[in-house]
Amino acid sequence: MDIKDRIKMVMEREKIPSGAFAESIGIQQSTLSHILNGRNNPSLDVVMKVHQKYNYVNLEWLLYGTGNLIEKTISSSEYPPSLFDENQINLPNDAGVLEYSKEIPLGDPVKSTKEPVKQEVRYIEKPPRKIVEIRIFFDDNTFEIFKGEK
Repeated sequence: MDIKDRIKMVMEREKIPSGAFAESIGIQQSTLSHILNGRNNPSLDVVMKVHQKYNYVNLEWLLYGTGNLIEKTISSSEYPPSLFDENQINLPNDAGVLEYSKEIPLGDPVKSTKEPVKQEVRYIEKPPRKIVEIRIFFDDNTFEIFKGEK
């Protein structure tokens, strides 16, 4: 299996067309097309861009075809607990932990009323326009100028 086939497998796993895949890793669509058609081998830069964007991909597998497509994932037990974990670790109800906590009653909510924005539209009247000059051109290359009143 060639490196182009492994890149195709990543695209298939992501269910993403080649144009969107090229854009997602920051390369030209023609560059990816040449790689997938076997015209060119991917540069190390292209391989690293695939690995950086899709960091679950095992770099050794991508480069050499050894190992598995997906890198070993860290189990959830190796991560420190998160605020968003479903099974949170509850702290014991020590009096020392709550010793410095204090409940403060909330006051009435303050309602702020904002003044409505007032908009004023001003129409500036322009003086009526007057005809200053009319030029009429004739087919014998002559013209006449008529001047308006001042």
